[in-house]
Amino acid sequence: MTQVNALRHRRDHTAGDMKARMRIAFLVAALAAALAAWAAWGPLRERLSGAGRPAATIVLTGNVEAHESVLSFSNVQGTLTQLSYDEGRRVAAGQVLARIDDRVYRRQLAIDQAAQAVALRQLQVARGNLAAQQATLLSDRADLAQKRVDLRIARGQLASGAASLQSTEQAATAAAQSAAGLRRDTALQRVAGGNVELAAASLEAARRKVALDRLVLGYTVLRAPMAGVLAVRQAELGELAGPGVAIYTLDDLDHVWVRCYLNELDLGHVRLGEAAQVRADGVPGHVWRARVSFVSPQAEFTPKTVETRAERVTLVFRLRVDVDNPRHDLLPGMPVEVSLARLPVR
Repeated sequence: MTQVNALRHRRDHTAGDMKARMRIAFLVAALAAALAAWAAWGPLRERLSGAGRPAATIVLTGNVEAHESVLSFSNVQGTLTQLSYDEGRRVAAGQVLARIDDRVYRRQLAIDQAAQAVALRQLQVARGNLAAQQATLLSDRADLAQKRVDLRIARGQLASGAASLQSTEQAATAAAQSAAGLRRDTALQRVAGGNVELAAASLEAARRKVALDRLVLGYTVLRAPMAGVLAVRQAELGELAGPGVAIYTLDDLDHVWVRCYLNELDLGHVRLGEAAQVRADGVPGHVWRARVSFVSPQAEFTPKTVETRAERVTLVFRLRVDVDNPRHDLLPGMPVEVSLARLPVR
């Protein structure tokens, strides 16, 4: 009996030791897990606390665009006789780019110049007729004055018996005829004056027609409307050119701009005229100075080809950022990154 009790006591003591060791192991494991969790909480806490603070810079992605002009002949049509340059050539404003066959337009100008010379001669003749008519009127007025004097004398002599009634009547008839001649020549002077006005109007019309011919003749020469780079040549010699037929595409690469889109949440942090920086993957390490020149007053949905910093925001506002590009490093279509300082909300 005593031996049985000893065995039972030894078994209970062993079970108690095992339970104690298990409790110690559990406490050690719990302590290790707590220490590991505390070590991980520090960086996580920093990330969580920083997630609510916006970055100091707004970064947008956009594409370079340039002022592009599609050049064609206007108001004229003809065969191309000159194409001065190929693609990639830098040209100055006013430089001749192309010409068409202008023989028909030069012939029309010569015809209208001849008509102008005829109109000028007609005006000269009309003015000569008016001058002659004015001289005739002066003679008529002098003659009428003399005839009226003769009539007064004849009437005085008739009253004194020094002249006959017949001579007095003859003087009255001569005065009446002179007055009628003056009225006739006065009417002819008005006609001559009208002829001068008509000839002057015809000459002015002829001059304007010649001026129009010169203007149209000038349209047979295609000149660069601005300085730039010929991006595309779309015609060949001998082809028929006319209004709407593209000859060259001219890009102004000195002053390009970037089209990008701003998230609605960032709209209050951007100002018109704000300075910006532009970077391109194709020219690493180079930064272009730029400025915000346009902020759309209307929201748009995010274009499929534009990446935004927060994809959950679907409403964006279009921005235009002007960039000086003197070395022509930025080309139309290039993807670039635009950096803007996040300004305080007003």
